[in-house]
Amino acid sequence: MKKRVVVALGHHALGTTLPQQKEAVRRSARSIADLVEEGYSVAITHSNAPQVGMIHTAMNEFGKVHQDYTAAPMSVCSAMSQGYIGYDLQNAIREELLNRGIYRTVSTILTQVTVDPYDEAFYTPTKILGRYMTAEEAEEERKKGNYVTEEAGKGFRRVVSAPNPGGIVEIEAIRALIDADQIVIACGGGGIPVLQQDHRLKGASAVIEKDLTAGKLAEEIDADMLIILTSVEKVRIHYHTPQEAELDRVTAAQARQYMAAGQFGVNNMLPKFRASVEFIEKREGREALITSYDKLKAGLKGKTGTHIVAGNEI
Repeated sequence: MKKRVVVALGHHALGTTLPQQKEAVRRSARSIADLVEEGYSVAITHSNAPQVGMIHTAMNEFGKVHQDYTAAPMSVCSAMSQGYIGYDLQNAIREELLNRGIYRTVSTILTQVTVDPYDEAFYTPTKILGRYMTAEEAEEERKKGNYVTEEAGKGFRRVVSAPNPGGIVEIEAIRALIDADQIVIACGGGGIPVLQQDHRLKGASAVIEKDLTAGKLAEEIDADMLIILTSVEKVRIHYHTPQEAELDRVTAAQARQYMAAGQFGVNNMLPKFRASVEFIEKREGREALITSYDKLKAGLKGKTGTHIVAGNEI
């Protein structure tokens, strides 16, 4: 059987603006095609922070100018970002594969992920997004029950929660595609956050951490490896100190020790390590790799990147 991997693409693998995204996905597609060429079965998830912020801003501005329209909820903006990122990404991967003489269907699934309404994250929102607002506009947001924060000299911005991922609603469809040896793009931006209300799924005003959902996806499809592509070739500890060092190969126990010691940023490396460790500890024989997209090929050969493996050695 083919080795099954989940690849999580970070912001640098996608760009920010529409032209940047077009160019960035071409580079990312080469990395994905390398995996397929090496015989891996591949599922892909991705970041969406700049894109969902742009969509949220655009829809809100449109609603302000056209009185017959309302602002778009965060869940709708997340769905829109999955669609247009997936569109560019799947076409770039398809083209790269065909250029190599490989025919493989590439599909994007709009994916919903349930969240717990009592998750502590809803009481302490951390994700800043959208346009800058005036004090008057910020007060209107507060009246709606939304959180805002002030950035000195710039204005106010919306802050949303980042709850933990629960269940992946479309997981059976994702499994079916993977089992059929197709390439699937799913859980973009951490998934569209929804609240389960009997048979109804209601969109939540939140943004799920995409690395945690990537780990969840890897677990749900019984992947052998979780690959997180980011802006750095290797993760560093004791950053900006004389003890600064790169991590090459660490055990899950070591990773937990580093997390507990606060070695990783809460909004960047910490979710990557948490997702990796939780995924690895669920089944023997799993591993995780964190590296930059242009170093993936070398990382798979063990020549670079930060490799996280099972083990209790510290």
